[in-house]
Amino acid sequence: MTLDAECQTTHKVTASGGLEVPTYLEIANEKAGQQAQPQSGGAQPGEAVIIVDFGSQYSRLIARRVRESKVYCEIVPHSTPWEEVERLNPRGVILSGGPASVYEEDAPLAPAWVYDGRLPVLGICYGMQAMVHQLGGRVAPASKKEYGHAVLHRDTSDDDLFRGLPSAMPVWMSHGDRIAAPPPGFHPMAHTDNSPVAVLGNGKGMFGIQFHPEVAHTPQGKTLLQNFLYRVCGCRGLWTPDSFVTEAVRRIREQVGDGRVVCALSGGVDSTVAATLIHRAVGSQLTCIFVDTGLMRHEEPERLRRVFEKYLEVDLVYADASERFLGALKGITDPEEKRRVIGEEFIRVFEAEAARIGRVDFLAQGTLYPDVIESKTSESQVAAKIKTHHNVGGLPRAMRLTLVEPLRYLFKDEVREVGLELGLPEEIVYRQPFPGPGLAIRIIGEVTYEKLETLRAADWVVMDEVKNNDLYRELWQSFAVLTDTRTVGVMGDFRTYSHVIAVRAVTSDDAMTADWARLPYDVLARISSRIANEVPGVNRVVYDVTSKPPGTIEWE
Repeated sequence: MTLDAECQTTHKVTASGGLEVPTYLEIANEKAGQQAQPQSGGAQPGEAVIIVDFGSQYSRLIARRVRESKVYCEIVPHSTPWEEVERLNPRGVILSGGPASVYEEDAPLAPAWVYDGRLPVLGICYGMQAMVHQLGGRVAPASKKEYGHAVLHRDTSDDDLFRGLPSAMPVWMSHGDRIAAPPPGFHPMAHTDNSPVAVLGNGKGMFGIQFHPEVAHTPQGKTLLQNFLYRVCGCRGLWTPDSFVTEAVRRIREQVGDGRVVCALSGGVDSTVAATLIHRAVGSQLTCIFVDTGLMRHEEPERLRRVFEKYLEVDLVYADASERFLGALKGITDPEEKRRVIGEEFIRVFEAEAARIGRVDFLAQGTLYPDVIESKTSESQVAAKIKTHHNVGGLPRAMRLTLVEPLRYLFKDEVREVGLELGLPEEIVYRQPFPGPGLAIRIIGEVTYEKLETLRAADWVVMDEVKNNDLYRELWQSFAVLTDTRTVGVMGDFRTYSHVIAVRAVTSDDAMTADWARLPYDVLARISSRIANEVPGVNRVVYDVTSKPPGTIEWE
């Protein structure tokens, strides 16, 4: 599945290119024609790569690079047993980096099945060190640590892992330990000035690399990863939008049977694509419910209803629950509590509307992989929970409906490609993400009707200027935040004491990381001037120049 133009791969490897299949792939090839078992992640038939997570900040980026190469993958905790990954029909394993040292007490290690010879393995940074440590080699603190740019020099003339790569190439290092002794059967394959063993292998499909091929600072890292996926693992590039749609439709039909489904339609690309996909699978068994929470942007409910009626051939129920949500949020200032309350109210509204519809068995949501990763520590037992996402963590425990989440293991760019595959228009597919809790998490402190109206007016100005300057498609998100700060100002020779609006605009590929957008000064000047002049109760505008990390995209 390809990415946006700036992220597309430059080194193409065709699945039918006559690749030599080593003997260590015999087991995988025996499974190649089998269907992966249906599961919520949407794995494609015939191949997948497992990413064993040791808590690296780059684990999600590894997954993206694998997906870019049209190979399905899933991130699993380092303690995951074989029985839980066998269903994916894996063709290879990637061991991620991590913050620990393998010789420390309680350092995370890979499960035994990783090393039993049935699958090729690529250990990256800490993953390499874990492999060495577990297979009988020795890892020790380095006298000279490597953080940043380095030059990798190959010590072997040719190998599938380095096919098409130069004898010396720039790489990105981030480690304080070194390989003091390779495990039995392994040999060094490349070095840097500070790492005598920067790459090693055993000639049987197991490799360790000390650098990070997944980051942009390793320019030829994509090629190396693709060599592992295609030449070593024998993957065939089955992860495409059309294959996903075919498999997802099959899974939905199998899960739903003759049941009835309601879909939480918000107007964003995620829920719209999910609804379109489910409608293709079960047709009239789907009813979409569009809830006006009162937490949406200026005139958004009216615009979205028109779009739904134009492009989605589904039964649509409109529920105005704005007073209900505002009442439930009264007095609440904690961001997590806001999300919890909004999530519960959503479900209660759905259940009430479903009761009017008749028998309903399933609730469809547009949950994505980043939502799952950031909300559930179980996705990686050594990774921290950042915040609860509305789609994942705001649901009540006693929910009566069963969830249908066909996009649960997709990144945002993959969802957009699936949307185009389903024939949705670009105005829906490329709509900027809007959080499930809406403007409630863009108001710092208690949510009131007056604050919502102030924020709606300021947000309208931001979006208007972004679109007028043809910046909408360049930005991942752009919006206004109503802070809980007031400042002194002067308007018409009179003193004012009014709200501060923060403007936020970021660029990103999937929201796992993001950088603040370098908007032109003249655009920022017009936004500031218009908000101060057009929005009552605001006398100061600031621009947020925080990337993710350390911040998150939303303020709450």
